[in-house]
Amino acid sequence: MIPVLLILIPLLTGLVAFFVKNEKSVKGWALASSVITLAVSLIGLTVLKDPEYFAQRYEWMGSLNSSFSVKLDGLSQILCLLNAVAFPLIFIATWKTVYAKANNFFALMLLMQAGMMGVFVAADALLFYFFWELALIPAYFLCSQWGGPRRIQVTFKFFIYTFVGSLLMLVGLLYIYFHTPGRSFDITAFYNAALTSKEQDWLFWLLFIAFAIKMPIFPFHTWQPDTYEQSPTAVTMALSGVMVKMGVFGLLRWLLPVLPLASWRWGDTTSTLAVVGMIYASLIAIQQDDIKRLVAYSSIAHIGLMCVTIFSLNNIGMQGVMIQLFNHGINIIGLWIGAEWIERQMGTRKLSELGGLAQKAPALAIFFVVIALANIALPLTNAFVGEFLMFTGIFSSIATHYSLWFTVLAGVCIILAAVYTLNLIRKIFYGNVSAAVSAAGDIRLSEKLALGVIVILIVWIGIYSQPFLRITEDISADITNGIINRPEIARYLTR
Repeated sequence: MIPVLLILIPLLTGLVAFFVKNEKSVKGWALASSVITLAVSLIGLTVLKDPEYFAQRYEWMGSLNSSFSVKLDGLSQILCLLNAVAFPLIFIATWKTVYAKANNFFALMLLMQAGMMGVFVAADALLFYFFWELALIPAYFLCSQWGGPRRIQVTFKFFIYTFVGSLLMLVGLLYIYFHTPGRSFDITAFYNAALTSKEQDWLFWLLFIAFAIKMPIFPFHTWQPDTYEQSPTAVTMALSGVMVKMGVFGLLRWLLPVLPLASWRWGDTTSTLAVVGMIYASLIAIQQDDIKRLVAYSSIAHIGLMCVTIFSLNNIGMQGVMIQLFNHGINIIGLWIGAEWIERQMGTRKLSELGGLAQKAPALAIFFVVIALANIALPLTNAFVGEFLMFTGIFSSIATHYSLWFTVLAGVCIILAAVYTLNLIRKIFYGNVSAAVSAAGDIRLSEKLALGVIVILIVWIGIYSQPFLRITEDISADITNGIINRPEIARYLTR
């Protein structure tokens, strides 16, 4: 019941929003929808804990052995909660932003949320692919219709990347379908597909590239900075805060359990790509003068660390990834809220034209500094918990030959992250008041509310992360043990 509601609420309210012509009314409608979705997600985590509420199955395409099958486990609960938290924060923080054809904008935003909810709860491969595409279509129109001056060419590039990735995924899913017991799209059938070692190898790269484009992982990342820069900030928040997590989710739900041997064999290769991307993105971020592009490159580095940890096949690290999916999502949304306000008030995103903003906007300075420091995993913040578990998982991994090197290089990226983050804070908030900042005021109540909620979550999870550890404990063990306990892998690891 709960996973169905998480899809239906934003889906139906999104369709209705197309017909709400008054801008203020459609904003209120979208906010109300997102708050109700959040309430349902929280009820599922706190009140309705009986497993019967967490799974639903309906006949859909019987001739193909595909059903409308949805379920909530620890992984999907974390990501559905992130999705449910993100959209109220986005709508509140951008409440005063004016959009042409606001009804279409908010309708597409809600449809994108519905699509992402479907991705996170789908227990059928065809249904998963359907929602994967449903989430991408609104994102394409949002970027192309309400984006910046280069939106057409940037959105076209985004479309080409995602289309190629989706096509590769579809080919891989269909091939696996024909090798499942009884030719079924059910997730359990996919986990028991009869695939040879060679088949797993090439299928691995079909699915990995599709998910790596979405995350994105080097060298499939080039669409991201331009798209984040040219998209409306509300859309950028949804893309970076939630949508990129679809790629990480794909690795955890559909790649590792379906292709365990190939995931183990190619783990070092994919981890190397991720580490290269982390270092590259961090060095590029240090050179950036544009706030949006700096935050975009920092996101590539953070997602890269998750990828390395996933292929370390360590239970502790896997829990860290799942917790960090939520932490990174809310932290990056907080940074985008600050970036959007600065661009709107100052008319610029260039760090070289800013300075001394703490004297004009002390509330923004406090919130932004806390969120930026959380983004580099300062102790007692949420990201510290996730990154500590991830580094522990990488270092103690027995599934890779290069755990020490990966740990050291990932640690270097943490230092580089501190460099560009502290430079970001210094150039925006401290020093002499620049001409662009001289007439600035402080953030509004709506922005204080959104940033305040994010800071509370940062501190709460940083101090008391036990609820998240409890939610992710079983599913992380299932994923890792399902691979390292396979006889052909276990024999190798025990030599």
